[in-house]
Amino acid sequence: MSTIRHRRHSVRRSLATGLAWLAFVLLPGPAIAAAPVRYELDPVHTRVLFAVSHAGFSQALGTVSGSQGTLVFDPDDWSGATLEVSVPLQRLELGDADWNRAALARNLLDAQRWPEARFVSTRVEVRAPDRFVVQGELTLHGVTRALALEVTFNAARRHPLPPFRRTAGFSATTSISRRDFGIDALPSVIGDQGRTADRGRSHAQPRRE
Repeated sequence: MSTIRHRRHSVRRSLATGLAWLAFVLLPGPAIAAAPVRYELDPVHTRVLFAVSHAGFSQALGTVSGSQGTLVFDPDDWSGATLEVSVPLQRLELGDADWNRAALARNLLDAQRWPEARFVSTRVEVRAPDRFVVQGELTLHGVTRALALEVTFNAARRHPLPPFRRTAGFSATTSISRRDFGIDALPSVIGDQGRTADRGRSHAQPRRE
């Protein structure tokens, strides 16, 4: 989130608008074979980033760590890939304890009642060998809406650090409207449209589907 004076209010809304983007790196065992393989995200290396306007003066920035989920894909046929990701909202970090509490409060994310955001893919549109649009549904604040993720396939190779497993890396971005999810407080302070992104890595051994 950006550097803003009205911290409490701005932080709350920006957080609410942001959660919807997925980017991550996956670590299979020996190699990625030309058949669907199931990977589990590593919550330690997965990070959701978001940005939202603060009263038009600046972009408030925040992160959420600890996401969990699975990706099933065949590198020779991305059209059948599936993705499911859960984002723990209590892991939200705005760089200030008051901001964090404000964003998680009942009039914004209401994280005690709705502790996670969840994205489930419905189909994948292949745009280029390393570019995809993942269509799916995002559930946030008890509301489910259609959402499209712009995904980039970054790399697939043996990781340079032990245990030297083969790693596949991805990034993704999207924009969401917090009002679409019933988060509409403080409209003059917190922007409606939020831009999100996620980075991460999975160390799980793959399982063939």
